[in-house]
Amino acid sequence: MKNYFFLLFFYSALIFSQKTESRKLNKQEIAQKQIENPSGFPIYKAYELKDKNGISNIVLCENQKVISKEDTLNTKIQANFITIENGQSRIKWTINDVLEDYIPKETTIWFWTKYCSFKDLDGDGYIDPVIVYGTRTEYDQVRRVKIITVYKDKKYVIRAVECDLDDCRSFKKDSNWNSLPQKIKTYTDQLVIKLRKEQNLLLKDG
Repeated sequence: MKNYFFLLFFYSALIFSQKTESRKLNKQEIAQKQIENPSGFPIYKAYELKDKNGISNIVLCENQKVISKEDTLNTKIQANFITIENGQSRIKWTINDVLEDYIPKETTIWFWTKYCSFKDLDGDGYIDPVIVYGTRTEYDQVRRVKIITVYKDKKYVIRAVECDLDDCRSFKKDSNWNSLPQKIKTYTDQLVIKLRKEQNLLLKDG
């Protein structure tokens, strides 16, 4: 009986230790926690993550170059993953992007937080961030879409360019994509299908 309770305690502790959580921070919490922001851009959204590595933050920043009643236009974005170790913050990885010189002209770049996720996708007790962002043209059409999955602090990227013509449309996965766990690949494949359906995107080559 003693061994039974010991095993029950061990497995309960193991399950608890692998529990992951993530939540969006509000503006007041961002100010109170003094979330680090090396970009210098306004913080668009920030998230607190808890997993086997402890507590960390993901900070999404957009430079808000043009602000109007109708829309906010950005020319640059930056995402930072910040760990908190012994009371000190440390940036472990960063994502940067800017508008590119396309025809038609790109006019804004933004984080598509509706499709971002901060979950443990493969059940190993560590959160696997998936960050999605896109660009729009002067005709308010989606031009580029990037889906960046971060697994064990390494980035795996899907890059897509939308275009009416076959020769300027593309959809590419990084060469290291197949080294991802199958559960994560399945999740991102389903996310691509969701983007196609909900945003009327092609997301394909040619």
